[in-house]
Amino acid sequence: MIGLPTRTAVLPIPPKQLFFLTLLLIAGLGALISGCGGDDSSGDDVARGAPSASDFPQVEGKTIDELLNEQTPSDKVISPAAVAFETGTNRYPFGVFNVDRSQVEDADVALYFAKSPQSPVEGPLPAEVVSLETKPAYRSKGAGTAGEASSFYLTDVKFDRSGPWLGIAMIKTEDGFEAARVTPSPVVGQFPYVAKVGEKAPEVSTLTPEDVGGDLSKIDTRQPPSSMHGDDFKDVVGKKPVVLIFATPALCQSRVCGPVVDVAEQVKDETGDGVVFIHNEVYNDNDPSKGIQPQLTAFGLQTEPWIFLINKDGTIEKRIEGAIGAEELRAAVEQLKQKNGV
Repeated sequence: MIGLPTRTAVLPIPPKQLFFLTLLLIAGLGALISGCGGDDSSGDDVARGAPSASDFPQVEGKTIDELLNEQTPSDKVISPAAVAFETGTNRYPFGVFNVDRSQVEDADVALYFAKSPQSPVEGPLPAEVVSLETKPAYRSKGAGTAGEASSFYLTDVKFDRSGPWLGIAMIKTEDGFEAARVTPSPVVGQFPYVAKVGEKAPEVSTLTPEDVGGDLSKIDTRQPPSSMHGDDFKDVVGKKPVVLIFATPALCQSRVCGPVVDVAEQVKDETGDGVVFIHNEVYNDNDPSKGIQPQLTAFGLQTEPWIFLINKDGTIEKRIEGAIGAEELRAAVEQLKQKNGV
């Protein structure tokens, strides 16, 4: 992984060094999972709420290794879906997989973290299961088929120091608990060049239909192309609230970019009045061999998908890495609208 010397420099990052961190790719799990849901789905993205923290082993002064060793070792793989963490409270999405690469979609799971083997433990942090489904009208071609993620796990974790942390997961079973390490464990502050909340968003230009003679396939790999290309970001940033999505539905190695863009399409129609939604692809000319687009480099990104919610004064209100369901994005857009008087 390459560090970025400045946020606005255009640094060509070879595709193999552009980490596409999501539910499927980490730990060598290029999983092909079956999406769920038929045409009668309502698009409700909450698959299952988080279990109670009291249902899991309590810390009680134990070290993280003691907690791990007290439980039956699990053969499940716990794969983080984000890597850009800062000190403070962080959104922590992740996936759970069997050894045969199939996705575990209905487990009761809690995470625990510690700065070192001797440090106090943060946890248990129960995770909810979030669906990536949308209403049928917003599903792109290929949605709900093998190769697209259908759900993910989500919790919050507070990191009080920079540097590497240790993470474990407790999975509730009929006989008690299984425990597994989170792999890779988070490294807080590892990506300091990602555009931060409170900063001015880089004033990059994004392509519109006029730039490509109306051929949206040149600027969007989704089928059909998304409806989020009507505005050039540089023309609206600092004037209107913006939701800016970096994702490549057809070329995303992780297979959550398509669902995330579908989610954004639905939320745009449901709550997007007064807010500009812009979808920006990842690769130059939609060709991985040509490297990533300068817009991603300007925002300091080496992973995708990302969503930035930007105030009408041009400051970043919120940033979201990895998978997101419709309910969470809807709430974030409503908060953006309220703050900006829309």
